Amino acid sequence: MFLKKINPNLSEALERAGITVPTELQKRTFGTIKSGADCVIAAPSNSGKTTAIAIGVIQKLEAAFEQSPRALIIVADKPKVLEMEELFNKYAKHTDLRVYGVYEQGDMDYDKNQISAGIDVLIGTAGRLNQMFSVAGFDINRLKMFIVDDAAPLFKIRHDAKIARMSDGITKTQRIFFTDEITDRVESVADRIMIEPTFFEFDENDGKE
Repeated sequence: MFLKKINPNLSEALERAGITVPTELQKRTFGTIKSGADCVIAAPSNSGKTTAIAIGVIQKLEAAFEQSPRALIIVADKPKVLEMEELFNKYAKHTDLRVYGVYEQGDMDYDKNQISAGIDVLIGTAGRLNQMFSVAGFDINRLKMFIVDDAAPLFKIRHDAKIARMSDGITKTQRIFFTDEITDRVESVADRIMIEPTFFEFDENDGKE
């Protein structure tokens, strides 16, 4: 089994994808993510951050449920949305989880219709998600996970205000930041929107994906 107490179907999908040994990041953060606690995870590229996101979300959601999304993942741009979607389609193939991605180049009305039809995981850019939060009509209080990938670069270009505004509209959820480094701004936003977050820091010596 890939990780202790991991969903067997998820473990099988990972093994079929050729991932049989977790990175140090995935091992050390799995329990905290699974517990529902807020956290900030900092590590360099190729340390397993993106896969850790998919593992954590699939583990927690397990199967399709109702209509409104239960996990929101904020990423930098369209290529990252497509990359994340592909990863979920690969690792969640033994589940019926519904995954959908949005970005500025997409059709807003089409996106709203797809979301209204029912999804579990919504992946998108900060700009498009911020637009959709007020018009999409889904119940954001169904969200179990609010995840920001590449937090430091996003906050550096002033997306922290949009992300904090979205977070403020959610009554209760698990909030997780993935980042290459814990900057002052990352720490400031975490302290503002999270509840007693746990901070993890990894370097190149902690193993790669």
